[in-house]
Amino acid sequence: MAKLKVPSLQHMARNWRQTPDAVRRRLVALAKRPPRFSYELVFAAVRDMLVLGVPYEQAADSIRRIEKRPWVRDILLEVLPLIANYFAGMQPDSPPRRVAPRYYPLARDILIPFEAPLEYSIGGQVYFPWFSFWRSNPLADASLSLFVMVVEEVLLQDPDLDRANFQILDFSIPKGEDERRLRIIRASEIPRLDEREKRAMLEVFADGYRLARDELARSTPAKEDRDEARRPDPNQGDMFGPDADQ
Repeated sequence: MAKLKVPSLQHMARNWRQTPDAVRRRLVALAKRPPRFSYELVFAAVRDMLVLGVPYEQAADSIRRIEKRPWVRDILLEVLPLIANYFAGMQPDSPPRRVAPRYYPLARDILIPFEAPLEYSIGGQVYFPWFSFWRSNPLADASLSLFVMVVEEVLLQDPDLDRANFQILDFSIPKGEDERRLRIIRASEIPRLDEREKRAMLEVFADGYRLARDELARSTPAKEDRDEARRPDPNQGDMFGPDADQ
């Protein structure tokens, strides 16, 4: 039987739909075809490079050695050089630190995990980068605004991050091109929703999540669902784990 996991904040925003029933359909489909890999090896390599000073090629070799699936290995290695170039030459005040896991209370019965890979400071300014690894259709419009606003709520609760420079590092493939590029999205430039609209969007997702949870709890695994779950989707990434594929 497919089991519904609580999505990350970014996946909550990306899988938001206009109605609870549309959210239900989306979450049920994802639960029946769960992700087959995560980007955690990339984040481990980034931390090795930034904190321990591990050379890029050594970090890349580590991914090649650990990840045995060629198609996954290729996906991980296509983003690593873009990350390395972004951080090249940076001199943080101290080694970057991983942000402690916490939860966002979407509703009384739904706590969404929030785990960011790292934060660092330069010249006393704290930077909070968020990595978005979707190849296509990254967060945009109201979904992007919703994501930024809920993350800011979490950051404001942490005295070490409440004034952080929050940036989204988008590694998607631009329309009309065939290779990933790094686009830096400054959260401060994203239009905000009004509080009523934000709460309404969160309630729609919460209602849809409950519908999907109840539907999956009542269902029995069909053969076609089991077969479908075995088929990897290289564009999906880590849909419900820590925000590695953000």
